[in-house]
Amino acid sequence: MNVANGITLFRMLLIPVFVGLALYYGRSLAAGQAVEAYRWGAAAVFLVASVSDWVDGWVARHCNQQTRLGTMLDPIADKLLMLAALLTLSLFWARGERFPLWFPILVISKDVLSFGGACLIHYCVGKVIIRPHWTGKVSTVALMVALSWVMLRLEWLPPLVPVVVAAVFVVASGIAYIVDCVVQIREGEAVRR
Repeated sequence: MNVANGITLFRMLLIPVFVGLALYYGRSLAAGQAVEAYRWGAAAVFLVASVSDWVDGWVARHCNQQTRLGTMLDPIADKLLMLAALLTLSLFWARGERFPLWFPILVISKDVLSFGGACLIHYCVGKVIIRPHWTGKVSTVALMVALSWVMLRLEWLPPLVPVVVAAVFVVASGIAYIVDCVVQIREGEAVRR
């Protein structure tokens, strides 16, 4: 276990802490006694977890700590954090501060499609090559911004603006991964011939 993988595991351990704080905040709002410390705590934990995503990548690249385990754990940690935050803020956050229903459906559908594409590649070719695309990275950052925007209640732009920006990149990354899926299947079939 190296430092980069340790940071990734730390990020995964922060997920239930974030969810707990966010749920307590949602409950306090429902009871009519909003405890802002829970909201600020949830936002702080989410921001620390989000920044740790960048830190573990930097450490892995600059300290020569890239491992097979890390290449598998890092995207899993990202997906778990994003999905936990998205579902928690969509279902249990304050009514006026929740995401529109189409947004979590879009993000989850893209992730299910990506997983299905990987399974299809594995079935057709036997080996899946995970090729990160810039749209996926921007999509993750845009999701982090949209989620943070809602938690911090930033008001200089309506929350729908970062949500729409994130949605555009979620769709773009989904398209990029579909194209990559088709390319990998065609390359696999060409090798078999």
